Amino acid sequence: MGVLKIISFALLLFQAIHAGKDCPSQLCGENPFVVRFPFRLEGQQLQNCGYPGFDLSCTSQKPQVVVLNLPHSGDFWVRNINYLMQEIQLYDPNGCLPRRLLSLNLSSSPFMAGYSQNFTFLICPTDSVRTHLAIIDCLSNSTVSILATSSMNLARAMNMCSILVTLPIPVPWPQDDDWLSSNLDADLRLSWNIPSCGGCEARGGICGFENSTNGQILCFTNPESGKSRGLQVFKIISLSIVIPAVVCSICIACFTCMVRRRSAQNSAAAAVGPPPPHVEIAGLDESTIESYTKVVLGESRRLPGPNGATCPICLVDYYPNDTLRCIPLCEHCFHSDCIDEWLRMNSTCPVCRNSPSPARANT
Repeated sequence: MGVLKIISFALLLFQAIHAGKDCPSQLCGENPFVVRFPFRLEGQQLQNCGYPGFDLSCTSQKPQVVVLNLPHSGDFWVRNINYLMQEIQLYDPNGCLPRRLLSLNLSSSPFMAGYSQNFTFLICPTDSVRTHLAIIDCLSNSTVSILATSSMNLARAMNMCSILVTLPIPVPWPQDDDWLSSNLDADLRLSWNIPSCGGCEARGGICGFENSTNGQILCFTNPESGKSRGLQVFKIISLSIVIPAVVCSICIACFTCMVRRRSAQNSAAAAVGPPPPHVEIAGLDESTIESYTKVVLGESRRLPGPNGATCPICLVDYYPNDTLRCIPLCEHCFHSDCIDEWLRMNSTCPVCRNSPSPARANT
């Protein structure tokens, strides 16, 4: 069994190396981030190197920038991509993001706003605007000033102004400062739920399609960048030949040791008597595990019971649409895959160590 595991691991590394060779990470100019799955650079990476809707382009003029086109909102420039948090950071190439936010439409795209807050846009005479209020300069002129506020109290108090529109605006975090306006000059931060690769990224892997003919997504081992092909070949040879030989030698030595130990135990047993009965500790059966409640996490990511925002087993944050399973009585919740595997080997809750046995669950 040990040799089979080593061979399977070697095949997985072989797949990862080929995945990295077919879909290597790409840079656009001097941008500090790389472009890789689920994104791809058009003209530089194959079609199956990116997920549908995640196509990027690299401008030809200097300095080069990465461009994301939203189907109903046009082109935005990309400042950064956080693959672990599944977040892309955008800004307006013309330097007036508030104008783009007034007509922002994320439909037909895989992206969504992490937070949205209602803002009222006000048209005010420039000479009547107080100096402590933030003015949107790119929408204003010498006679008219445009303000945006999340405070209805401020909107009503500005009786010399007229309301242009009130609509939800994506913001990096909820703003609760009353009686203040905002020039909305922070970058536009959008996230995505599908494909969900945060757990793979947290383990140091990279998501990608299994092959070019199907849509199944796998988590590949991240190949080390900058290494020569000869080193990669050496790794494969080492894993497929040298390591199995070493494992075989260890198995033979262990078998010999076990035979000698068993012989010694049999001799001791004849003198001492039969050993005490062995108590085998096993996990729960599948029917009991399946009887525990499953929860599909909503957009608010709120959980019942004494639970945080991170799975205590894999230490990865919960995301909307994640499937969780909660243990009865103690109400501790975990990723369904994580707790199912735990309960097959253990009969206690991994947090409080209480036993969620069938009898206690029924009670």
